[in-house]
Amino acid sequence: MSTKTVETEKEGLKRAFMLTIPAKDIEARVEQEVKRLAPQVRMPGFRPGKVPPNLIRKMHGDSLRGEALQGAVQDSVQQLLSDQKIRPALQPQVELTEGYEHGKDAEVKVSLEALPDVPKPDIDNIELDRLTVEADEKAVDEQLKQLAGQSKRWEDAPKKHAAAIGDLVVMDFEGAVNGTPFEGGKGEDMQVELGTGGLIPGFEEQLVGAKAGESREVKVAFPDDYPAEKLKGKAATFAVTVKGVKTGSEQKVAEDFAKSLGMADLDQLKGLIRGQQEQELNGLTRTHMKRQLLDALAARHDFPVPDTMVEAEYQNIIQQLQHEASHEEDPKAALAEIESEADEYRKIAVRRVRLGLLLSEIGAGNGVDVTEQEMSRLIMQAASQYQGKDRETFVRYVQQEPMAAAQLRAPLYEDKVVDFLFARSKITDRKATRAELEADLESEEGHVHGPGCRHDHDHGGKAKAKKAPAKGKAKAAAAKDEDKLVAEAPVKGPVEKASAKPKPAKPVKDAPSAKAPAAKAKAEAKPVAKAKKPAKKG
Repeated sequence: MSTKTVETEKEGLKRAFMLTIPAKDIEARVEQEVKRLAPQVRMPGFRPGKVPPNLIRKMHGDSLRGEALQGAVQDSVQQLLSDQKIRPALQPQVELTEGYEHGKDAEVKVSLEALPDVPKPDIDNIELDRLTVEADEKAVDEQLKQLAGQSKRWEDAPKKHAAAIGDLVVMDFEGAVNGTPFEGGKGEDMQVELGTGGLIPGFEEQLVGAKAGESREVKVAFPDDYPAEKLKGKAATFAVTVKGVKTGSEQKVAEDFAKSLGMADLDQLKGLIRGQQEQELNGLTRTHMKRQLLDALAARHDFPVPDTMVEAEYQNIIQQLQHEASHEEDPKAALAEIESEADEYRKIAVRRVRLGLLLSEIGAGNGVDVTEQEMSRLIMQAASQYQGKDRETFVRYVQQEPMAAAQLRAPLYEDKVVDFLFARSKITDRKATRAELEADLESEEGHVHGPGCRHDHDHGGKAKAKKAPAKGKAKAAAAKDEDKLVAEAPVKGPVEKASAKPKPAKPVKDAPSAKAPAAKAKAEAKPVAKAKKPAKKG
């Protein structure tokens, strides 16, 4: 292609160009497409493959010219990036100038921010403390008691027994709004433990005193945040038939209890709980070490980062905090706190972007990579939250969209880079209690490390934690997440469609509790007050 390129802006990482694509190049693409289509076109009066090119142009001219122009623009932008040796931070903005007509040269404005040239990473002589915490046998026993308390034995109550808080009620129900039944408002054999708060507010209380075989009319109002738009805030009446009442007895921590959970004996159950606690403590230890590592890297490196990436990350932080603020006791006060600390959140965004670019550079320069096998496992793990065709759609989308694949890849890539840095750091082991480890982690929340932070960092690269001032819940939530690799943009498009399959409505707020027997399949079609999302850290 003979595209003419003129640079119109070069300020910091911002670049802009005007591309002029000759009309003859666009026309050549049209001719090429006509030749490709000719053997396939069918038209009355002509043998297959013998339709004249001028008729093909007449029939498909507009679409052919549009596709030719689009292809020419895409190729010209790619050639521009290659010739100028530019790695764009985000997708370049491409705009066709006004007044373009077919048959004329096309003028295209291209605006972008380039990724910076990251200086050679300084990763030598980093010193880290590794706080090690042993599993607490008292905590194991306490968790064992809680598990037993949640595993009640249910037995049919006497026929005249009136349901009380703590009892299990088995019921059929059918709901109506203004006398009209609604979709998903009918269910059979649903089981609910009274007093757990598993149903729409006010529902469980109206079942207290009910007896097996009794019918009741339960009047409630759907919450304003109910997921079904047509039911939000609406008053509803449920016709309920109580089919049975069960009473529960607490499990005792003994061999029989362990065997009821599939364990060989009580010692094996304790070992399982102890292993889970050790895994959790190891995770806290790693998080603490990673904080120190990233603090050291942030303190040693200062280079410009693309404003577009910072703004995108800043908006991610703000949106997350605003969502959390909407669930606070005083949403207005929480939002006001977020607004007052906007500058701090922007600093966190800058830190995230810089560390993301730095870790990418360290990994690329030291042969760190995610294998195809590891990537396949990541895709399958992420796809497991979808069902049927939605799962197939998700897998196909990730395989076809590099940005979606990059988002899945980024956390594992980051972990592998962090492990590489751990392996070459000087690590000092120090025993600590869980309380001390958690206090150290909390002391770092709300503080943004980096050049000019006035934090005590010694010359060996070890960040010394100072107690940070107390911050609001939203502030602490952002600080906990500030150490993420953010070189990749969030996934959008078909993935959202794949996950947007509406869930049947239920009168339960959440999934069945481990304390109650699982509801039968028929009970899964009832209107939910609050839908749980797949656990994701973002």
